[in-house]
Amino acid sequence: MMKFRFRRQGADPQREKLKQELFAFHKTVEHGFPNQPSALAFDPELRIMAIGTRSGAVKIYGAPGVEFTGLHRDAATVTQMHFLPGQGRLLTLLDDSSLHLWEVVHHNGCAHLEEALHHQPPSRPGFDGASGLPSLARITVVLLVAAGDLAALGTEGGSVFFLDVPTLTLLEGQTLGPDEVLRSVPDDYRCGKALGPVESLQGHLRDPTKILIGYSRGLLVIWNRAARCADRIFLGNQQLESVCWERSGRTLVSSHSDGSYAVWATDAGDSPTTQPTVATTPYGPFPCKAISKILWRNCASGEHFIVFSGGMPRASYGDRHCVSVLQAETLVTLDFTSRVIDFFTVHSTRPEDEFDEPQALAVLLEEELVVLDLQTPGWPAVPAPYLAPLHSSAITCSAHVANVPAKLWARIVSAGEQQNPQPASGASSWPITGGRNLAQEPTQRGLLLTGHEDGTVRFWDASGVALRPLYKLSTAGLFQTDCEHADSLAQAAEDDWPPFRKVGCFDPYSDDPRLGVQKVALCKYTAQMVVAGTAGQVLVLELSDEPSDQAVGVASVDLLQDREGFTWKGHERLSPRTGPLPWPAGFQPRALVQCLPPAAVTAVTLHAEWGLVAFGTSHGFGLFDYLRRSPVLARCTLHPNDSLAMEGPLSRVKSLKKSLRQSFRRIRKSRVSGKKRLTAASSKEANAQLAEQAGPHDVEVTPVQRRIEPRSADDSLSGVVRCLYFADTFLRDAAHHGPTMWAGTNSGSVFAYALEVPAAAANSDRRPERAVEAVLGKEVQLMHRAPVVAVAVLDGRGRPLPEPYEASRDLAQAPDMQGGHAVLIASEEQFKVFTLPKVSAKTKFKLTAHEGCRVRKVALATFASVACEDYAETCLACLTNLGDVHVFSVPSLRPQVHYACIRKEDISGIASCVFTRHGQGFYLISPSEFERFSLSARNITEPLCSLDISWPRDAMRASYRPQESPKLSQANGTPGVVLGPQSRSGSPDPTRSEGTDTPELPEATLSPTSVDSATSADTTLDTTGDVTVEDVKDFLGSSEESEKNLRNLSEDEARACPILIG
Repeated sequence: MMKFRFRRQGADPQREKLKQELFAFHKTVEHGFPNQPSALAFDPELRIMAIGTRSGAVKIYGAPGVEFTGLHRDAATVTQMHFLPGQGRLLTLLDDSSLHLWEVVHHNGCAHLEEALHHQPPSRPGFDGASGLPSLARITVVLLVAAGDLAALGTEGGSVFFLDVPTLTLLEGQTLGPDEVLRSVPDDYRCGKALGPVESLQGHLRDPTKILIGYSRGLLVIWNRAARCADRIFLGNQQLESVCWERSGRTLVSSHSDGSYAVWATDAGDSPTTQPTVATTPYGPFPCKAISKILWRNCASGEHFIVFSGGMPRASYGDRHCVSVLQAETLVTLDFTSRVIDFFTVHSTRPEDEFDEPQALAVLLEEELVVLDLQTPGWPAVPAPYLAPLHSSAITCSAHVANVPAKLWARIVSAGEQQNPQPASGASSWPITGGRNLAQEPTQRGLLLTGHEDGTVRFWDASGVALRPLYKLSTAGLFQTDCEHADSLAQAAEDDWPPFRKVGCFDPYSDDPRLGVQKVALCKYTAQMVVAGTAGQVLVLELSDEPSDQAVGVASVDLLQDREGFTWKGHERLSPRTGPLPWPAGFQPRALVQCLPPAAVTAVTLHAEWGLVAFGTSHGFGLFDYLRRSPVLARCTLHPNDSLAMEGPLSRVKSLKKSLRQSFRRIRKSRVSGKKRLTAASSKEANAQLAEQAGPHDVEVTPVQRRIEPRSADDSLSGVVRCLYFADTFLRDAAHHGPTMWAGTNSGSVFAYALEVPAAAANSDRRPERAVEAVLGKEVQLMHRAPVVAVAVLDGRGRPLPEPYEASRDLAQAPDMQGGHAVLIASEEQFKVFTLPKVSAKTKFKLTAHEGCRVRKVALATFASVACEDYAETCLACLTNLGDVHVFSVPSLRPQVHYACIRKEDISGIASCVFTRHGQGFYLISPSEFERFSLSARNITEPLCSLDISWPRDAMRASYRPQESPKLSQANGTPGVVLGPQSRSGSPDPTRSEGTDTPELPEATLSPTSVDSATSADTTLDTTGDVTVEDVKDFLGSSEESEKNLRNLSEDEARACPILIG
C-alpha cells in the first residue's frame, strides 16, 4: 500500500533561523604533535617557533593558546624555514625548490597566517635574459641577510643566488658561481674534484656584508658581498656537513661526514688556512657517523657550549638518534627514540651583547619536541604545555568528560604534579612565549582521556586551544609482565661510554599487547573510574590524594556460562600480582574483574550511585557490584555458529577459508538480487504511473528508500556487545520506576534488565548484606539485525536522563517521572524511539535507507543558541561511515543539519571520533594529532591570539598582494580552509555574526532546563582500533556506489528530509 504524507510546502523560516542560531560546523584547532615534521625555525625576537611537515603544513606556536596554521598549495615537503626576525613573516623552502613567504596578518584584533607570495626559481641555465649563469638546480640552503630583506640561496650546483625577499625575485648580477670562488683557491686545491653543493651559509652577526659559505668538498669561504671577493679561505679536505660561526666572528666550527668537527681561527695566520686549530672525533677512534649539524654558543664564564647531532660510533651505536651537549669537560649524549629533525638554542641575539648565554635547547624529533633547560644544573627537560606526543604509546580509545568539578580537577592536577617534580605547567621555564592569547579563561573544564596500547590512560586539559597533559595512569603495575626484567638487562648492557641519557617520552613499543586499554569511563562526581583492556580485564579505580599499599580483590566472570562447543583459541588472561602493592597518589585500583574467555572488552559503563559496573565482550555481558566485590549477572550472547568470536583479536589462526567463503556468498547474493531488480523494474514503473494518476498534486510521496537486506543470524561476531547503559525508568509497569540496565549487540538484540539495588547505609560506601539482583525485563530484536550502537532513555518531557548524582545533588534538573518514558535505540541503519514500558514503536528514522550510509558514532549533545542565552536544545549527533555528521532533534528524530566532516577513506579517523556533551568533537587525523570540530554555533574552541610585530618599512606592507588562498586539504586531506585559525572549513557560514571573533560563552552558562545525556560519555567511548569488517567494506565499496551515494546526498541537501512515522 502506497504511503502518503501531507507536509507544508516549503521550509519553516522561523525554524531555519533557529537552526542557524543553534548549529554551525567549524574545524577549529589541531591538538597534539604535527605528523611527520620536516623543518624547524625560531624567531628569537618574537619568541615563536615554526614547524613544517612533509605534507606541506606550516604551524607556528608561541605561548600556550597562541597557534597559527597554514598549508602550502602543493603537498610538498617543507625542507627549510626561516623567520624574518621580529616581523611575523616566515620564508619556507619546499623540496621542489619553491619559496613561499608567509605573514601573520591581524584582522579585527586577532591574527591569522596567510601566504603572501611564492616563487618557483628557474631550473635552466640563465634566467631573465641573463646568460652564462650556472643552473639554479635544487636549492640546498637558505640564509636571510640584511634584516631579512635579502636571502642567499645555495644550490646543488655550488652557486649562490641572491633573492629580494619583499618581492621574492632573483637579483641579477649578484650571483656567485663556484668558478669565481675557485679563482681565490690555490692551484693544487683547485685541481681534482669539484667543490660540490653548497652545504651551509652563515651570516655575521655584526657585519651583514660577510657571508660564510661551506661547500660539500670541505672548502670554507668568508665572502665579502660589498667587495665581491673572498676575505678568508679555509681549505678543508673532509666532506662538510655543517658550519657554525661563533658570535664574535673570530672562530668557526665545522662538522664532517666522518664524525669529526674542526675549529678554525679567522684572525690568525695567512689566508688560505690549511689546518684547523682543533680537530677532534668526539666518539672515535672507530669509524663514526656524520655530525649533521653543529652549534657553538659562548658564555661569559668561558665554558662555551658545543651542541651537535649524530657522530655516534657506526658499528656499536649507529642506530641511535642522539644530540650531544658539550660544555668544558661535561658531555651528555641525549638519546632519543625517534629521528632528530633539527634543533636550536634559545640565546641572546642582540648585537650589543658579547655572549650568547644559551638558556634552553629545543630538539625537534620525528615524534616529539624536547626542550632542555641549559641554565639549571643537570640540564633537565622542561615539561611542554602543548605539543605533547599523544601517541607516546599508540592510542586505542578516547573519551571526553565535560564540566569537570573544580575539586576533582585540582586533585587530578595535584596527582600529575607529584608524578613530575617540575611544575606541570612549565610556564616559568618554557622558552617559547611569544604572542598573546586573547581567549578568555574557560569557566568550565573539559577532560580528554586517551587509552593506550601500553596500558596507560592519559588525562589531557581540553578546555582550550592548548592540549595540556595533566596526569598519567598506568595499569601495567597490577599485572605480571616481563618489562622489568627486560629493562634491567638493558641497563646492565649499557656502558659508561658514550654517556647516554634517555630523553623524551615517545615509546611506541608495548611489552604486552594484552595491556592495551579498550574502554574507559569516569564518574566526575565520585572520582571513580573504570578501565577495561584487551585481555578481558576490567579495573575499577578510585582517586586518592595519598600513596598507599593495598591488595586488589580479583573476581572472575564466565560469560560463556558453561556453554558447550566453544573453545577459546586466543590469548591467555593477564596474571595479577598478589599481596599488597604500592600505589602512588592518583587513581588506585579497588577491584579487578576478569572476563572469561579473556576477549577484548567492547563496551563498559559505570553507575557510581548504585556501585555497579557493566561490561561486555564478543561473548556476552556481565554486571559487577564493586561495593560487595561480587558478580551480579553474566549473559552469553553467542550464536551457535559464531566461531570467529572464539579466536580473539590477537589470534594468528584467523580463518582464511571463512573469509573467502563469505566473499563468494556476497558476490552470489549481489548477482541474485541484481536479477530480481531487473525483473521487478517494469512493475515498479507501472506502480509509479498509477501513483501519479491516483495521488493528489499537493500530497508528497515518501521518497524511494534503498533496499536493505536483513543480516543473517549466523554472521560472524554477531554476539559482540556494542553498548551498555544504566537508567532509572519504567520497565515492569507504568506505575513503578527503578534501576535498569540495557545491553545492545552486534546482531540487533537489546536486552533490558530490571535491577534491585538495596540502598547503602548513610555516609558509608559499603553495600548492605543483601545483594543486587537482575531480572530480564524486555528483549527487543531489530528487524534487520543491524548492530545496536547506542541506547538512551528519555523522560516524560523527551529529555535524556541526567548522569548519576546530577539530580540527587541538584546539579541538574530532575527528570520528569510522571509522563511516559521512551527509549531511543540507535542502530547502524536507523534510529527508533519506543514507548516504555510497553516497548512499542513510536518514531523512527531510517538513515541507511535514505542516505545510503551506516551509523558509526552517536551522542546526545546540548546545543545552545547564540541569540538567546537561555535557549538550548538537546539533539542526537551522528557520524556515518561516509564521514558525514548528522544532527537530529530528540525525541521527534527530525533531521536538522548535516555536514561533511571526515574523508570516507579515513577509516581510523571515523573510528576514533568522540563527541562532547556540548556539540564539539575530536577525531584523529594522524597517529599524533586530534582534529577538533564544533557543530554548535555558540560553543567554539578556537585560537584567538595576536603578535606584536614590527615592519621595517610602511611601504613594504602595501607592496604585498596576498593571494586568496583556495579551500585546500588539511595535512591529512580533510577538506577545509587552511589560512589560519579564523579560516573555516567548508563554505562561508552566514550564521556567524560579527561577534565571532570574541571568545565563546562558557559551557556553564547553558540553559539549566536542558538536561544532558547520561550516556553521552558511554556511547562515544569506542576504540580507535575498532576497525570492523563493515568499515573495510565501506572503504572497498565500488566507485559506482560511492558516486550514487554522493548524488543522493546532494539531492537530500536540496530537499527537506522527510520524517517517517510508523
